[in-house]
Amino acid sequence: QVQLVESGGGSVQPGGSLRLSCAASGSIFGINSMNWYRQPPGKERELVAALGTGYTNYADSVKGRFTISKISTDNAKKTMYLQMNSLKPEDTAVYYCNVRAIFDNVWGQGTQVTVSS
Repeated sequence: QVQLVESGGGSVQPGGSLRLSCAASGSIFGINSMNWYRQPPGKERELVAALGTGYTNYADSVKGRFTISKISTDNAKKTMYLQMNSLKPEDTAVYYCNVRAIFDNVWGQGTQVTVSS
């Protein structure tokens, strides 16, 4: 059973930085992409950043401020990150990590990020 566990959320002032982590345990066969989504209050979930073989994609609203990356320690455990700089109040949301694979579409439990002064 694959599990994704997020950490690193919290409250920060505008202009600040946070780094979200997502630890994936268990074997995942045939990964297509590792992604970060967010769901602002009262809005639908949206894709923030995607990391696949040979590419990274970002939502226009976070380009130049957010960076997605991953570390594969071994086949059983992978960790990905979302470095968030120059945070804005509109970045306030619950952030979810997601892994899309051939036979799986796995979500983390979500972590709250609040940007306010």
